[in-house]
Amino acid sequence: MELHNLKPAKGSIKSSKRIGRGEGSKKGGTSTRGHNGQKSRSGYSKKIGFEGGQQPLQRRVPKFGFTSPNRVEYNGVNLDTLQALVDNKKLKSNVAQKELMNNGLVQKKDLVKILGRGELTSKIDITVDAFSTSAKSAIEKAGGIATVTE
Repeated sequence: MELHNLKPAKGSIKSSKRIGRGEGSKKGGTSTRGHNGQKSRSGYSKKIGFEGGQQPLQRRVPKFGFTSPNRVEYNGVNLDTLQALVDNKKLKSNVAQKELMNNGLVQKKDLVKILGRGELTSKIDITVDAFSTSAKSAIEKAGGIATVTE
């Protein structure tokens, strides 16, 4: 097999329908577009969401809810995740956002909140943007320090 004799598999390439090439082709005249009307004209395209004059779905369904412009969204990291990283020796006793970023738990501009799922047995001093009350008490119970960044 060489480059000059490569061919696609038999039946995999189908020639396109040649439309508007005269009456002898059986696809001339109206060129498979039927007779008069908007759809038979060149350049026709209907608007996205158009339902033939019926009220479109996006206008039938009411607007709903409210999004607060002042919402602060935290990226949550649970205690069991931190404990697993400590057990695998990927985290030391002092933890800041940079260490969490290096382990792929958060992104650079994320606000980080430590959440209380799981148990923490290691003593960890951790500095992040926020703590849940259960997480803070679990960290202090294990002998660590939970510090909120300003």
